[in-house]
Amino acid sequence: MNNQRRASITTSNAAIPRTIPTPPEQTFATDSEPRVTSFDDTLAPVPSNGTHASPPTPTSLNGNDDNAVASHQGKQNHKTLAPPTLHSLPHVSLGPAAHPSAHPSSLASALRALDNDPTSAAFCEFPAPSSNDSPYTKSISSTAPASPRIPPVRQNSGSQTPRVRPHATTLSIPGMTRSQVSPDGKIADRDVAAKLVIIMVGLPARGKSYITKKLRRYLAWQQHNTKIFNVGKRRRIHAVSSPTKHRKESSMDMPMQAATILVNGSQATIPESPAQKESAEDQDDSSMDQSAKFFDPNNEQASKIREEIAIDTLNELLDYLISGGGSVGILDATNSTIARRQKLFDHIKAREPKLGILFIESVCKNPDLLEANMRLKLSGPDYKDKDPVKSLADFKERVKAYESAYVPLGDYEEDHEMQYIKMTDVGKKLTHYGLGGFLSSGIAHYLSSFNLSPRQIWLTRHGQSVDNQSGKIGGNSELTDRGHYYSLALYRFITQKRQEWLVEQKNKIAQSSFPPLPGDQSPPYPDLNRELDEKNFCVWTSMLTRSIQTAQHFEADEDYDVKNWEMLNELNAGKFEGLSYEEIARDHTDEYRKRRMDKLQYVYPGVGGEGYLQIISRLRDMVREMERIKDHVLIVGHRSICRVLMAYFMDLTRDDIADLDMPLGMLYAIEPKPYGIEFHAYKYNEAKGWFDEVPGYKPTRTVDRSA
Repeated sequence: MNNQRRASITTSNAAIPRTIPTPPEQTFATDSEPRVTSFDDTLAPVPSNGTHASPPTPTSLNGNDDNAVASHQGKQNHKTLAPPTLHSLPHVSLGPAAHPSAHPSSLASALRALDNDPTSAAFCEFPAPSSNDSPYTKSISSTAPASPRIPPVRQNSGSQTPRVRPHATTLSIPGMTRSQVSPDGKIADRDVAAKLVIIMVGLPARGKSYITKKLRRYLAWQQHNTKIFNVGKRRRIHAVSSPTKHRKESSMDMPMQAATILVNGSQATIPESPAQKESAEDQDDSSMDQSAKFFDPNNEQASKIREEIAIDTLNELLDYLISGGGSVGILDATNSTIARRQKLFDHIKAREPKLGILFIESVCKNPDLLEANMRLKLSGPDYKDKDPVKSLADFKERVKAYESAYVPLGDYEEDHEMQYIKMTDVGKKLTHYGLGGFLSSGIAHYLSSFNLSPRQIWLTRHGQSVDNQSGKIGGNSELTDRGHYYSLALYRFITQKRQEWLVEQKNKIAQSSFPPLPGDQSPPYPDLNRELDEKNFCVWTSMLTRSIQTAQHFEADEDYDVKNWEMLNELNAGKFEGLSYEEIARDHTDEYRKRRMDKLQYVYPGVGGEGYLQIISRLRDMVREMERIKDHVLIVGHRSICRVLMAYFMDLTRDDIADLDMPLGMLYAIEPKPYGIEFHAYKYNEAKGWFDEVPGYKPTRTVDRSA
């Protein structure tokens, strides 16, 4: 452009006004007609000798620090100068001609006049705005040395000091939220109002323990510290112990198995703790009568004992929440009367008025389901190794004793603003009242996904990919030839197992009877009489190429429903995508060390980088969907995805999630049961192109600590 000039400020003491922003709708001229700008009177006229005074700032008008002193030497130098724009003039104030209301023709005239004669009236006719009147001079940066920044002092701007009002109980998700009091995102000990006491309500054999175990597993998987406090367990200890011993060997000291796990069809052997062994030995010599008479509400002595045991168990729960680092405590008991529930409520508020309280009632109206639940009770601690016929009769008498005083949740709780959830027939119907807090709402959503439909959940990693072969992490590579062979073997094996499962279920229907016969301790599913042929088989993959290609043979079969899920994508390694663990250890030593110190909390650096807590958060809806659907499902995932899902279904601790051994070529089958899960593991036999069952398989930690 030929019509360009550079201007400097007359004196070093002059104020440096800011640039007026250019409205986006303003248009500018092309090379033949230069962009038009007007300068105010703070710009000095150009001396006749063509020299300029040095500007008071190191930044020139065209943004080039090397040309802080510029001269106007005619058109031969104009080609080397950048075209002036309103945004490239940070240290000049534009006159009224640059105002958004100014017409473009006025701007053009002003610049032409400046080019012809810098001192012309056309340029000087605009009055210079007063520095006091301009809003752009009120926030000018000082040229004085910067003063040290003083951080704000923590204070209380409220009307009461110290603060009395409890802190907000907003969503807390480890890995997704954090604050000064909770850097890891968990519910802070200070935020007592965000913690929750869950009080179970319902008659015996209504599925309360089933609900509490699944709920504890889900909340613990979400990284909320959760424990179950079972009043019945404490009662059994109390029956065989002195009061002193009873308080010492509490239910909190005994590990709670979240679900019965069948490994390859047989119940897994779990070693007993010393307290459990001692309790079992003492139980043989028990003299306290715990038959149906013990639960008769008219039995004053027994009622007093049961009341005391319930309060002791509740105190243990409150200790866990208030001073034991807990977030959720579940009181598992019948709590079938209004008087008992009100007493528990008052006791909690007396100790810590800010704690949240949620009642969850399990109601069972399906007679077949109720009968099945009662049969399952015969293998419980109260009737273990006893005559099943007599035990069932006694248990039904116990239920009648509770029913005589039972009052379900409803009007009383609503009149007293007590939040509750009522669950009918294990999730078929769900009603709730006054839910407050993110935990209560999330629990209601999770409980609504329950079902007892027989189905299988299969879990595997994709076949070998090109990046697997080269040892690189992340990426979106395709399968190798070995990976394609794996996908074909997987399709054939799953198809055969699907047919075998269908035959097995139909045989169970033919051999079973509802209601179950006396002495039948292993009743089938109540929903087993449904038409099994209608059950679909879903195959879910990630949106990455290696996962989609592993399911290509299922996609070609119309009898399978294949869907790609972004939430099943592999953990994003951020700026380490495409690197090997050896390269990370060599070139990024600090990051490699941080990850090895705490893989669960670690987040990969760079855009999109994730950690295991982020994977848990994005799989939350996936787990709910897997709990909700009544069809079979196969997950073709990745190492981090399979680790997190396996941790949920197998109820693994948070310390095991990030280090769980999850090699290529392993296939896991999980079959939910009313009493837990049935688990099978299969290993890919590459030579045979088939899968061999691994007897007695148990999840273990990986040997490769880098993986």
